[in-house]
Amino acid sequence: MATLIPAMGTCVSRMTSGERRLAERLQQKLDDDYLLWYDVPVGPKQSHPDFVVMHPRRGILILETKDWHLETIATMNKQSCDILVRGQRVVRLNPLAQARICAIHVVNALERDAQLIHSDGPHQGKLAFPWGYGVVFTRITRKQFDDAGLADAIASHTVICKDEMLEHADPEAFQQRLWNMFPHAFGRGVLSLPQLDRVRWIMFPEVRVQTTGDLFDDQDPDAQLPDIMRVMDLQQEQLARSLGDGHRVIHGVAGSGKTMILGYRAEYLARAQTPNSKPILILCYNEPLALKLESMMESKGLADRVHARNFHKWCRQQLVAFGQPIPSQGPGMFDAMVDNVIRGVQRQQIPSGQYQAVLIDEGHDFAPEWLTLVTQMVDPATNSLLLLYDDAQRIYSRKTLKFSLKSVGIKAVGTSTILKINYRNTRQILQVASVIAGDLLKDREESDEESPNVQPIGCGRDGQPPLIIRLPTLRDEAWKIAELLSDAHSADGHAWSDMAIICRDHATMNECARALHHRKLPHQVRHKAGDYRPGRDSITVMTMHVSKGLEFPVVAIPGVGQMPAGGADEHEEARLFYVAATRATQRLVITVSGEGGFGGRLVGN
Repeated sequence: MATLIPAMGTCVSRMTSGERRLAERLQQKLDDDYLLWYDVPVGPKQSHPDFVVMHPRRGILILETKDWHLETIATMNKQSCDILVRGQRVVRLNPLAQARICAIHVVNALERDAQLIHSDGPHQGKLAFPWGYGVVFTRITRKQFDDAGLADAIASHTVICKDEMLEHADPEAFQQRLWNMFPHAFGRGVLSLPQLDRVRWIMFPEVRVQTTGDLFDDQDPDAQLPDIMRVMDLQQEQLARSLGDGHRVIHGVAGSGKTMILGYRAEYLARAQTPNSKPILILCYNEPLALKLESMMESKGLADRVHARNFHKWCRQQLVAFGQPIPSQGPGMFDAMVDNVIRGVQRQQIPSGQYQAVLIDEGHDFAPEWLTLVTQMVDPATNSLLLLYDDAQRIYSRKTLKFSLKSVGIKAVGTSTILKINYRNTRQILQVASVIAGDLLKDREESDEESPNVQPIGCGRDGQPPLIIRLPTLRDEAWKIAELLSDAHSADGHAWSDMAIICRDHATMNECARALHHRKLPHQVRHKAGDYRPGRDSITVMTMHVSKGLEFPVVAIPGVGQMPAGGADEHEEARLFYVAATRATQRLVITVSGEGGFGGRLVGN
């Protein structure tokens, strides 16, 4: 069965009856390696074909679907047609011309990529795989089509008629009618997986995984296409496009793309807004992740419609906006701030339903009373809430998600999804993270139906083995890391912003900052809120706690020989190490001095 994106259950309500029948036939009569997209904007022009069909050996096909009866068509030529709409004649573009225009826009965009075209020969510069376009008339039979002379306006081989897409139709005959639609049959090569990803990157900008601070400008004909194009995995794309209204819950392992899916959802909702729509709220616990999400929305021009905040900053803004008391600085200030917001909502001095949608990242760090508060912020007219979490990354003392989601107002029955595949980390990085944190990923007594244990599955991507170095002192660790990061910049070409040093405590951060300063390497140290700037081209030095939700190509973790710290809970220390190690996408450096148990385990492994 072919894969339909979005999933049938989430798009059937906006399909016409004919589109639904065609979607069912395409799914049923095409093999597993076919990909189908319904009503998804494609290419730099963001045109909306009814269906896109893609196959690694067959190529790309654009289909327009028309639920017209024969008597609907008054006249038709190769450019346009007059159709009857509620008794009135309306001029429309010929549906084949409509499909052709969309296909040409897509092909022109794809032909900009040297990896997708013939480099020499008679078809030099043309796509290295076939492409075509056609029309499906869901209420006109082949006999009616022929008798009416419609072939004069639409070539017969580019059409599928009502009686050719019946449920009992022969699958091979149905497929053959699809492939008869290809006018451009040169380039019968097989599309490799990297090429398929490049096609998806160009055709569907929404699924791009941003790797730099700048977005590619599709409208600039001189813009250089990136050498590496990262896109959502197909499961991630289908899930992101299939998220419907109501309450949705995603339990995903580290590196499974939770934040990427959240970003897609926020952008989708924002672009569908009307001038009267309420804003969209993204919440997370850590300030650096909130800043990253805020920067992402700014780069897409959506900052006025999507508000990304860490939870306590949002609480303070609520108190200020609605004239509620703000607690003074000191111990317990944050708890008091949350309590004041809760009481303000209860007294109706802070309004509920302020947001069109609320999206919660790293939800495993939210206390139950926080979730109860946040669910009240969703406009009942939209009832749109998305919660993403991974219990293995719960690194704060609150016993979160050990309560029913229903008890905090989240109606997640039948709307939960589990993501098990870790795409962020190489197999080698994930293996080292599991040396320390493996017990976190095994069966635990507290697992339940709403918060199940999920063991990450590596995506199979290989890379360099993590570098584990034993040194005499923490100072030696800091100096060695500074040397290695300098080499990664000068010899390997990594930008300073590609690198992070993730530390257990502030004393280790300060030691590393001194070493970087001595070598005159650009860096930013995240001691407190406001210190971290996602777009700054400098090495980031931060604690394990606040690194959660972020990722960097190169990560160094010093001080592992002092873990677990004296008197600390080894289980919770393992969670911290797991979070820190899984921030690395390409290279991981671990330095060890001291006799802590984690260092011994890693060096001896």
